[in-house]
Amino acid sequence: MRIRKKSPKPSSKRPPLYFVGYRGTAPSTEELKLLYEREYGAPLAIRHEEGSAESWQATQGPWSAHVVMPLPMTHVAEVMKQLSWEHEVMGAVAPSIAAPRDMPDTVLLATRLARCLTLLTQGTAHDVITQAYVNPSDWQSRPLMSFLLDDHVSIVHDDTSQPDRVWSYSLGLSKFGLDEVEVFMAKGLSDSAAKDVLMESAGELLRAGHSPKVGAALDLPQLSRTIRIKNYRTAAPAGRMLGFRELQPS
Repeated sequence: MRIRKKSPKPSSKRPPLYFVGYRGTAPSTEELKLLYEREYGAPLAIRHEEGSAESWQATQGPWSAHVVMPLPMTHVAEVMKQLSWEHEVMGAVAPSIAAPRDMPDTVLLATRLARCLTLLTQGTAHDVITQAYVNPSDWQSRPLMSFLLDDHVSIVHDDTSQPDRVWSYSLGLSKFGLDEVEVFMAKGLSDSAAKDVLMESAGELLRAGHSPKVGAALDLPQLSRTIRIKNYRTAAPAGRMLGFRELQPS
């Protein structure tokens, strides 16, 4: 994420993972560092971007993320209207560009930072990909002590888009530079079957570090099944255009 010195904002090359809305003043880098290290027992290094006190780079080990607190109102006024929240200002957290094998830990770092900033400001975090709002109390069930796919990817079931089928799909894989996965199942079947296939497939894609081509087979050892990639398309179910790989269980 490249930061402009005069008007800091996350680069389109690595868009924000979270927006954090709050009132009052932004927490200091020292406050963030102290809370992070207390919560996760790992040293966090934070440096200000040159010429911009609002832009920080936070690093834990080989992983880094970028924080802009606050974002200039000229860049976020329209976004704040869309979010429909009453916070006066907001910041953004974005993971740095990383190799596929490092993306889970990089996303975990960025999510931990969003959690800490939400707790420090008593504000609200907005997950840009999953469209979820996370208040301080909501983070209690997501302590982020280690990487868990369920913390970053959600499964959605839509029974209104087609008359005879339920569209089930993931939201969150795009955080890791991957296409989302989807499956269409006849109405009346259990949603849990679709969720199991989607979550196991998401985990396999994350381990592989890339989205397989149409026609490729994907083994799901936990389910003792093999699925195929049937189709690729784009859609915007959460208001953001995303790539989808359709799964065809065999």
